[in-house]
Amino acid sequence: MKTITTLLGLAALLAFAPALHAEELDAAVQAKLDARIKQIESLAADPVIVKAVKAQNTAMPAELAALDQTKWKALCVLDPLVRSFSKNEAGLLLKAKKSADVSEAFVSAADGTKVAFLNKTSGWSHKGKPKHDVPMTGKNWQGAVEVDDSTGLRQVQVAVPVLEDGKPIGSLVVGLDLSKLKSE
Repeated sequence: MKTITTLLGLAALLAFAPALHAEELDAAVQAKLDARIKQIESLAADPVIVKAVKAQNTAMPAELAALDQTKWKALCVLDPLVRSFSKNEAGLLLKAKKSADVSEAFVSAADGTKVAFLNKTSGWSHKGKPKHDVPMTGKNWQGAVEVDDSTGLRQVQVAVPVLEDGKPIGSLVVGLDLSKLKSE
């Protein structure tokens, strides 16, 4: 019985360990991040991004509608379908606007599915996750400092709504490399 109690105690401690060690951004880095968020909001308002999100919300191509998380993970980064997200007009705009501190960027439609990105994301849809759901309420979102699954970099993700006539129609998530953000 003592062993079970000890194991349960350790499990509870491990469950809360990430929260106990969550990294706080100092005021100077947060100020830089806040300035970058303003730039990201401008990018989300670019007509190319808005048009691409609106188009996918209106009529998703059948090849995209057939995708789910499992099928997405099975696709190679060189697959023509995957590459199309970085080669479409919105993907090319993300690339053109990418600064040195950006480790990843992706645009999602209202249903959380990808519209464009710099590099293949770990998930096909981010619906049900705060990085998409919060912007869909019209608010910005800032995640915790993390080592990103897709890039392997220590970063913080921010997300902003893609708006049409003041209403959220999608989201833009940008991962910012903390080492580069701090050195700016």
